[in-house]
Amino acid sequence: MNSAGISAQGVFQALGADDPLSVGGYRLAARLGAGGMGKVYLSHTPGGRPVALKVIRPEFAEDSEFRRRFAQEVRAAERVQGLYTAPVIDSDTEGPHPWLATAYVSGPTLASAVAEHGPLPAPTMLLLTAGVAEALQVVHSAGIVHRDLKPSNVLLAADGPRVIDFGIARAADSTALTSSGVTVGTPAFMSPEQAAGRTVGPQSDVFALGQIAAFAALGRSAHGDGPSHAVLYRIVHEDPDLAGLPAELDELVRRCLAKDPDARPSLGEVLALCSAASDGTQLRRPEDWLPGALTTAIAQRYAAPSPGPTAPEQPGVPGPAVPQQPPATAPGGVQHPPTAVSAGAPAQQASMPQHSPTVPAHPQQAPAQAGPAYAPTQTAQAYGPTQTTRPTQPVAPGVPGATPVRRRKTGIVLGCVAGAVVLLTAVLVGYLGRGGSSGTSDDAKRTGPAATASRRATAPASPSDGSSTSTVPKPEIHKNVSLSDGYYLKFSDQPLVPHNSNFDDLYLSCASTASCVFGHYNTKLVLLDQGEQGSLDTCKQDTRYLPQEISVSRFSQGRQLCATTQDGLIALVTFKGQSPSTSAGHYVTLDITIWRDAVPVQNG
Repeated sequence: MNSAGISAQGVFQALGADDPLSVGGYRLAARLGAGGMGKVYLSHTPGGRPVALKVIRPEFAEDSEFRRRFAQEVRAAERVQGLYTAPVIDSDTEGPHPWLATAYVSGPTLASAVAEHGPLPAPTMLLLTAGVAEALQVVHSAGIVHRDLKPSNVLLAADGPRVIDFGIARAADSTALTSSGVTVGTPAFMSPEQAAGRTVGPQSDVFALGQIAAFAALGRSAHGDGPSHAVLYRIVHEDPDLAGLPAELDELVRRCLAKDPDARPSLGEVLALCSAASDGTQLRRPEDWLPGALTTAIAQRYAAPSPGPTAPEQPGVPGPAVPQQPPATAPGGVQHPPTAVSAGAPAQQASMPQHSPTVPAHPQQAPAQAGPAYAPTQTAQAYGPTQTTRPTQPVAPGVPGATPVRRRKTGIVLGCVAGAVVLLTAVLVGYLGRGGSSGTSDDAKRTGPAATASRRATAPASPSDGSSTSTVPKPEIHKNVSLSDGYYLKFSDQPLVPHNSNFDDLYLSCASTASCVFGHYNTKLVLLDQGEQGSLDTCKQDTRYLPQEISVSRFSQGRQLCATTQDGLIALVTFKGQSPSTSAGHYVTLDITIWRDAVPVQNG
């Protein structure tokens, strides 16, 4: 998760006065850089694996629409597990300072590699392009459009490239912050449709892939540099400058940089073009796929430093040895001395993981100044004197705060045995409960945060008339959904992303701006009266089903449409507006509320 602007010499930067010491239970070891949406830090898992942790800027964190989209995109990103992506391993989208952790990739960004070592040779470029294309295939299959694919979001590891930050830029679209002038994205690598403010789809990432290939092979942008508006104008209206591009890449790059999204190759065709350019042989990634100077730089300067060990406690030593830090201030202004998280601490505390702290690899990476920009996310108890407030841990005579190592290990073993007994008991109770007559549902028997959230989402209503209760599904609200001509929405998607073809559950088809229609194949649509406010009950009770298509001309701002799908979903669609008559593309903007499991699933 290295971000733009990190030089090879400064890949591990000392934490500054405005940097937090820990985030979400992860002790920070160094700063990797800063980008448009936040700062990126190096940390480690309890097992010592390095991770890159991005902390979102406070300006974005304060925007409720950004938070909703960020949580949505993170959930989708967690499904991406490609060989050429950096997987998301942890996150907190609900806390005061949202953050996202991915596996750390040992290698420079493509941007810094080209800046330091110059353009890459053609054989490397074919392998790079193929690897990024394969990464995008996995990203798109998860329903994500990257939207911000650029050289600083492609890392060069010893075994191939890695694509990072996929989909996260979408969270910043249409927020109060971006609408007030803060931009997320790099103009030189935007597609024409993105630069013109039109709908962005998977083919936009193909255009960005062509831009990246040209940049890496030429050492410059194919549409030049300069003010953002000038670069964007050239992207929309002028041909790219590809003078000096290796012959092996010429057809591939030119096709990717087509102005018309439909004229660009699919990612499968990109892979085929890469294979054809390498004499038709199957692309194989040798260990030395990068130039020697880059391979050496990766080995010497990008290997993450190992976390320093936490000093063991010994009799006669007053407390565990920890790096010097400023005292943490708990809510209410109470200060507590810093302590290491004990080995027997619970795996989760205050709904956040508590990881063993790591000692920074270099002394200058553990500043002693106070006043970090972000308050540590642990609760006050996490910073309290854990050794002296645990009555079950005997203290060695005459040694304040020191717990014998042997007793601590015994406590851990006893805790594990007790946990195993509790788990076995829970399994037996669940097994016997399924054969009993209590009538408890499977969902009610589940335990843990996921089951709790599920039960809350379907909490039964309590009518006052004494009638039988019924479950009320929790609404999902999607604001400012842009649906373009020829695209459709599948309301069961998570996240809700338009797809490029005419299919269920709701599609838009336009011969012109004045003749756009909403359509469906198997969805039941109900157009509510002008001024009528829809609800779940309204959509359930109204049966004035529409034919297969309805003209968009019947909609004014705020008019609503109910949609009931065969898989048991109900969606309330609120019309907000459509593209102007002067627009090159046709689209509508919708607010959509979805209730899952709202009606019985229909067969056939």
